[in-house]
Amino acid sequence: MLILTKDKLQARPRQGTCNTLLRLVSLPLSPGSDYTLSFTINSQPISLYLDTGSDLVWFPCQPFECILCEGKAENASLASIPPPKLSKTATPVSCKSSACSAVHSNLPSSDLCAISNCPLESIEISDCRKHSCPQFYYAYGDGSLIARLYRDSIRLPLSNQTNLIFNNFTFGCAHTTLAEPIGVAGFGRGVLSLPAQLATLSPQLGNQFSYCLVSHSFDSDGVRRPSPLILGRSDHDEKERRVNGVNKPSFVYTSMLDNPRHPYFYCVGLEGISIGRKKIPAPDFLRKVDREGSGGVVVDSGTTFTMLPASLYDFVVAEFENRVGRVNERASVIEENTGLSPCYYFDKNAVNVPRVVLHFVGNGSSVVLPRRNYFYEFLDGGDGKGKKRKVGCLMLMNGGDEAELSGGPGATLGNYQQQGFEVVYDLENRRVGFARRHCASLWEALNQN
Repeated sequence: MLILTKDKLQARPRQGTCNTLLRLVSLPLSPGSDYTLSFTINSQPISLYLDTGSDLVWFPCQPFECILCEGKAENASLASIPPPKLSKTATPVSCKSSACSAVHSNLPSSDLCAISNCPLESIEISDCRKHSCPQFYYAYGDGSLIARLYRDSIRLPLSNQTNLIFNNFTFGCAHTTLAEPIGVAGFGRGVLSLPAQLATLSPQLGNQFSYCLVSHSFDSDGVRRPSPLILGRSDHDEKERRVNGVNKPSFVYTSMLDNPRHPYFYCVGLEGISIGRKKIPAPDFLRKVDREGSGGVVVDSGTTFTMLPASLYDFVVAEFENRVGRVNERASVIEENTGLSPCYYFDKNAVNVPRVVLHFVGNGSSVVLPRRNYFYEFLDGGDGKGKKRKVGCLMLMNGGDEAELSGGPGATLGNYQQQGFEVVYDLENRRVGFARRHCASLWEALNQN
């Protein structure tokens, strides 16, 4: 059951009415190089990374050990929050459950019974409901964990002391992780993701979600407004598309591609990238996904920077050097110290940077990136030891050659390049959309009432 509560009052919609009561809710995301969503479990607050590149909601549970986690948490205050304890109402998921099969890569439930040490007679009669789902292993690109599945009520704070409550929500409880000090709210396409579980309760909330990420700031002391995470669809989206009798789509859409090896990814096709007036065609494997799961571009809120295959990246850098390097000194020392490339010194007030456009598969599916989304400017020499000079660096990364990327996505669209856009995941129509927004203003507008 999905419940809205405010203050000490609790409104329980009648069975079958929550679809009409709730069309849209907005949740605050805390900004940073990664964005976090606040939960409450067993009256204990916890923050989880928003990740559209995975399909599991999990968090650390007491007792908790994180191996190789020194310096991993961007926000030290998050890592310092004690892991929550499971409540008395939390129930282990049975190995007979489809959720248990899903987290164990869809192994037959009888095999899961054997893994969880069910008695032989239980396996023979396929009666494993009273036995809990065994531990599972879950891996990311830079870390992993061992956890068990549980069901319990969780709360997501909205605004004005209002909470969105999920009863009987399935999540992972991890006591041991490798390089993963913070839990993750998986928003991918799997059955255990938050949108998928929400869709079973309220399709109008679960079949579409979007977020609008405020601009990155590498100043940990800076005061930044929250980024809105929007569950559901508002009526004004359709009205904005028609102005003075002319259709003017506010969103640029591209179709989702199925990935048979990584079905939880939001994969899209990329036709090319324009640097100024020159359009660089993308290699064929970025336009589609093959039977082995190779190719396409993953739209991922949990990855910071966009990773391009080496062949495309080299063409982009060469064109950038041709346009910017002719009139600006290359900042080689900065490149060595930061790993960013190419970087340039510019002592004037501004540097002439070419426009960058992403051309996705689909008629008119082109997204113009704001300058700050791909060119980071800062002041070098601020330590007082040298002359202060203005520096700018391209914020697109080399993701490796095609052979290294085989069996997985060909490229990743990171959240740094998504900032200042509302990115919508339309699960019902199987498409991803982009629209320029002032995200802080959007948050205020969504929460006026």
